[in-house]
Amino acid sequence: MIVTVMKMLPNDALSGASQISMLIATTICVALSMSIYRIKWQVFEDSIKATIGDTSVSILILLLIGVMSSTWMISGVVPTLIYYGVQIITPSFFLPCACIISSLVSVMTGTSWTTIATIGIALLGIGNALGIPEPFTAGAIISGAYFGDKVSPMSDTTVLASSVSGADLFKHIRCMMHTTVPSITISLLLYLVMGFWFSGERVEPSIYLEGLEHSFNISAWTLLVPVFSGILIWKKVPSFITLILSALAAIVCAIVLQPDALLEIAGTQTATVSNIFTGLLKVCYTSTQLDTGFAEVNNLVATRGMAGMLDTVWLILCAMCFGSCMVASNMLKSLTHILLKTIHNTFSLVTSTVVSGVVLNLIMGDQFLSIIMNASIYKEEYANRGYQPELLSRSTEDSATVTSVLVPWTACGMTQSTVLGVPTLVYLPFCFFNILSPIMSIIFALLGKIPKGDDNTAE
Repeated sequence: MIVTVMKMLPNDALSGASQISMLIATTICVALSMSIYRIKWQVFEDSIKATIGDTSVSILILLLIGVMSSTWMISGVVPTLIYYGVQIITPSFFLPCACIISSLVSVMTGTSWTTIATIGIALLGIGNALGIPEPFTAGAIISGAYFGDKVSPMSDTTVLASSVSGADLFKHIRCMMHTTVPSITISLLLYLVMGFWFSGERVEPSIYLEGLEHSFNISAWTLLVPVFSGILIWKKVPSFITLILSALAAIVCAIVLQPDALLEIAGTQTATVSNIFTGLLKVCYTSTQLDTGFAEVNNLVATRGMAGMLDTVWLILCAMCFGSCMVASNMLKSLTHILLKTIHNTFSLVTSTVVSGVVLNLIMGDQFLSIIMNASIYKEEYANRGYQPELLSRSTEDSATVTSVLVPWTACGMTQSTVLGVPTLVYLPFCFFNILSPIMSIIFALLGKIPKGDDNTAE
């Protein structure tokens, strides 16, 4: 149903069509369960309350990302990075560079979301200025960000996957390297080939440089904001607080260095405290656009604030309703029993784990729920067969963690699509790392390259 809606209404899928499809699917699930299995409505209601409650912090973080990305733009942080990046990076090497930069930032921060919402937006702008299609750039950014998120010991998904599987965190990371390094290496080679192969119509970078200089005070002082954010992350300050403080730092930077831009957003030329405050409020909560003199640059520096995240929040709530009702109805449990019956050897076990990780993302619409469910389903089976828990945690990360961003109705897919302004199904073919990771996991199982317990041998 959801796939049909996206094909029929590609421009309105996120604005409401997908949400309605989710609610219809939820209604069908509940109706069948109540009529056939006699499950009471209260069971579904409690499940929905619990699931949405668990995602409330993620929703608040999503809204804060909307604020932070907008304030980083209007404060001159992103324009400054674009300004210098366009002059340093050549088009041929841009895609692998974008992937590597995103990887490094994500490893250090431990979060793909923050990486994409900050340096990712700057890289997308640089790519536009160099004439690289946005889906190409978005794919490289996402690949790098999810590689870093996957192997960083500070990543919540890495910690979650290892803990629910019963694996040691650093053994889990070392085990993942067997499939992760080949996947990212192949991805970088593909991006390198694309960089040399692509010869589309290039936009003259001078247009971007002139437009940015017209509307912003391009200054290295603006880079103190990302440095400050990096210090907060290094100190392991909680994400919620880091986003708030980063946005506040950008607001201070905007007041000091970009007062003219704030006055333009406020719709006045009179520099008063009230008018500057009005401009800041608009940046934080609604869509804004500056007149740089060039249409391409106008679109590049446009912001959406919290309001730009509301469609995504709506879809997350509907997806959580569907996922929680699937769990409460025991339909998901029935599907897992079918999967377990197909397991005969090592290859089928890992393949089943990887496939179910992807399927759970499609059904649950939430990366964390998929990781927890996938590990819970197979944990006993892996132990009974004498496999180290790192194999389970690796297979779960190779599937549930990295493919969540490829599903349009998951929190990850919706968020990155909204932040980058590129539809999920449009950037999907170019997220090479995310596509290769589950395939690589299955290939290594086929080749027998797996961690084994001391009491068992390869099958």
